[in-house]
Amino acid sequence: MANALQELVKSRLEQQGWSYGDVARRGGIPRSTVHHLATAGRLTRMPQQATLEGLARGLELPLDTVRRAAAEACGIHLYFEETPGTTADPEVATLIASVQRLSPADLRHVTALVESLLRNTRTTGTDADASTDTDTGTDADTTRETGTDPATAPD
Repeated sequence: MANALQELVKSRLEQQGWSYGDVARRGGIPRSTVHHLATAGRLTRMPQQATLEGLARGLELPLDTVRRAAAEACGIHLYFEETPGTTADPEVATLIASVQRLSPADLRHVTALVESLLRNTRTTGTDADASTDTDTGTDADTTRETGTDPATAPD
């Protein structure tokens, strides 16, 4: 059974009479990437932003159309809520949809990290000072200053 991204790519190729190479050249991405996305039964992770942008260019489709199909192929359902006068942030939509797939333990870790980042932002008044160590998931500045991980420190 084809996934949403496979269907999108294959139908576009058929409609336009294009090959994987045609799409790859127009999009500036490897032919093997186009082939993989068009034939993979289920994507295990969301393709990188640059890959999605290249595929959208190559297929001559809106980026949002390609992003939604890729997300659905990964089992992620994106929901965009736009406030009048603003533009929806696709990274936020992907993050929100991905959180629903986390285990309870991983969800607690993500929650602790977000709370830590928000506390640091409120304290400093800027998010530029909220340096995060992505390898450990801890707030690097607070860990260096206090010797403790804010995600595990008592309130």
